[in-house]
Amino acid sequence: MTSAPPPTHRTGGGRTGRPRSADADRAILAATREALVELGWSKLTMGDVAARAGVAKTTLYRRWAGKSELVVDAVAALFDEHLELPDRGSLGADVEGVVLQFAALLERPETKTALMAVVAESTRDDALRDRIRSAIVDRQKTLVLVGRERAQARGELPAEPDASAAARNADLIFDVIAGAVVHRTLVSAEPVDAEWARAFTALLVGGLTAAAAGYTDPAA
Repeated sequence: MTSAPPPTHRTGGGRTGRPRSADADRAILAATREALVELGWSKLTMGDVAARAGVAKTTLYRRWAGKSELVVDAVAALFDEHLELPDRGSLGADVEGVVLQFAALLERPETKTALMAVVAESTRDDALRDRIRSAIVDRQKTLVLVGRERAQARGELPAEPDASAAARNADLIFDVIAGAVVHRTLVSAEPVDAEWARAFTALLVGGLTAAAAGYTDPAA
């Protein structure tokens, strides 16, 4: 998705006051990513981020309850800015393009540090896990929905027989792409280059085509 606004945060219980500054939000999120790369998760503090962004620490706490929420939103902003799905003319080209974009994003030091840190923290924090899901995962699933609709419009894939199947398939496609790229990039530390992206795309598209043979378009 491109040109997305910064992720929404808590607003302090509905208090009134001056409107939120988009420029301040961007400065804070950029300072958070910078501090993560330089200091690491354990040494990162809200005070350090405030100083780097040129705002009062109270400004941060009016927007975020703590550094976990702040880091999730800093990562979410990167995903919104750098992942997109322009129409490349075919399902395979669309998948291959977004795989390479995603891998390049994960190779950025600030993304790698932040994502691994918040995922580790979320294993013992259900609220943080929910925030990761809503701020990052659910927002990026829209790319799957867009890509699938295009493929169906081109006749590359049939429509699912019902809404339940459509939702289930969207989740599976997202999980396969995100899981494979995250594992190869962050766990195995192997490159996601053009050759790997082509092989992965061929496997995924072949699987989608085979799965589509198991149901027919109800409108046909």
